[in-house]
Amino acid sequence: MNRIKALLFSIVTVCAYTTHAQDIQDTVKKDQQNINEALLLKDQQQQKIDSLVKIQLKNELQSAAGNSKKTIELENKLRQIAISDSLRKIHQLEKIQALKKNAKGYPVILNTDTLFYIYVRTGSFTAQERADAISKKIEKLYEDPFYKADSLAVSPNEDSYDLAYKNSDILMSVGNLDGLWFAKSNAQLAKEYLQRIKQSIEAERKANSLVNWLKRVGLVLLIIALLTVIISVINFLFKRTATFLSSKKENYLRMLKIRNIKIFTPEHFENALLKINNVLRIVVIILIIYLSLPLLFSIFPETEAWTGTLLGWILSPMKAALNAVAHYLPNLFTVIVICLIFKYVIRGIKYFFYEIKLGEIQVRGFHSDWAIPTFNILKFVLYAFMLILIFPYLPGSGSPAFQGVSVFLGILISLGSSSAITNIVAGLVITYMRPFRIGDRVKIGDVVGDVLEKTMLVTRIKTIKNEDITVPNSMVLSSSTINYSSHTKKESQGLIVHQTLTLGYDIPYTDIYGMLTRAALKTEYILDDPKPFVLQTSLDDFYISYQINAYTKEANKQALIYSKLFENIQNEFNAAGVEIMSPHYQAMRDGSPPAMPPAEQK
Repeated sequence: MNRIKALLFSIVTVCAYTTHAQDIQDTVKKDQQNINEALLLKDQQQQKIDSLVKIQLKNELQSAAGNSKKTIELENKLRQIAISDSLRKIHQLEKIQALKKNAKGYPVILNTDTLFYIYVRTGSFTAQERADAISKKIEKLYEDPFYKADSLAVSPNEDSYDLAYKNSDILMSVGNLDGLWFAKSNAQLAKEYLQRIKQSIEAERKANSLVNWLKRVGLVLLIIALLTVIISVINFLFKRTATFLSSKKENYLRMLKIRNIKIFTPEHFENALLKINNVLRIVVIILIIYLSLPLLFSIFPETEAWTGTLLGWILSPMKAALNAVAHYLPNLFTVIVICLIFKYVIRGIKYFFYEIKLGEIQVRGFHSDWAIPTFNILKFVLYAFMLILIFPYLPGSGSPAFQGVSVFLGILISLGSSSAITNIVAGLVITYMRPFRIGDRVKIGDVVGDVLEKTMLVTRIKTIKNEDITVPNSMVLSSSTINYSSHTKKESQGLIVHQTLTLGYDIPYTDIYGMLTRAALKTEYILDDPKPFVLQTSLDDFYISYQINAYTKEANKQALIYSKLFENIQNEFNAAGVEIMSPHYQAMRDGSPPAMPPAEQK
């Protein structure tokens, strides 16, 4: 808590110090401006004094004709005054340039029109006070019903020129600093100001006359009427468009399917297009109304200034967008070239790996079923590399906001996809381990079935009961996997199906071998070659364990094969009069009939 308080105190102190420093800087600039203005006024006064002295010296020079000594002395004094005037003008120009760096112009306004700007002070009046006072006096003249432009004239004063109305009401005075600021004489500048004031008052009085107001109102009503007609036409056209879409949907709108899955029906397309049509209608109407507002505002002088503002709200973003597009074109061409290069590189790699899959190209130690997964991995890596290359050329990629969003999304993906990444890595390992293929009969953990699909995340298995089971690849990798179909291909002997029976010592094993072998050969999908064989797996106290082993190429039909094998074993043993029973049951025999079906059921 103490650290937070200290931090807040430091921030407040820095802000206060910055504000105070800025205030001091503004005060220094203002004081320097006042000093420069005062020095200019002093130079002007000195210039007037020198002018009077120059006149006096010229008169003395005329009267001292014939007196060479007096003439030389007077000429030297005139030369010194000329040099002082030249230096004074240089200093005045330097001070004027210094003032122009920081000086702010204040407008003299009539209604909404700016006539001219005031930059320098006069006496105790600042430039802003002068501009406000002149604006009020001009507005008073404009509102005077008995105003006469001929009564407004320039009147010379001692060191300035006054703009007076009827030689009594002074609108403004044009002093030496005003002339120096614009590098003009006071008389010339005063005449320019007088002309602007007369023209502005005359134009405003004419623009705001009753006849012009009636014309403006009529023009406004005409524009509103035309706007209403245009909006009605737009509504009519969009209504016709909506009717056309609804009536022709069966001809122009088709159902979108992906692998026999209905994504969009014609009704969906119709509803979407009708909504788009309505949104476009509203946007067009709003745009037309908005564009008509500057036209309406431009009719009245009081609102004419809003015209540029309203147009600027549309034109400025459009101009900025067009400039951004124009400046982005070189980067866009670079992005297109990079994308085209990677596109054709990926096509070449795709052709190479598909040829490996088809067996047209053989690479030693590289299996054909690795081709497509390897191509997908390379394609992902190439696309990622392509994005890295084009990222600096994307608009806004260097902005802190774009970079912050990218980092934020990266953190979210890394935190939320840990299990997905685990399954993806496991999927890659499984792909190159090749423990099974699509269609193989496998046992993964407690799940037995045929492999339907292998993806980067999961493996889908269909059991013999037509149950689809989705097994995460991480579980596949961590569990033991039994593949029953690995040795059922053409080059292999086949899968060995087997079953163990326990029979007593009283039955010759050669008879049992023959019965079990015949039963296996009669079973459908059991191969004759290699021939079935019997193994004795244990000699126990009361019985012998016999195991029949037979080859099959149909690993996916094990349930049917075992069922048929069991049927044939029962038939063979019943036909031979051999009772299949538990040895303990045989040991406790009390002379009951054999546990076999009657002869007619054999």
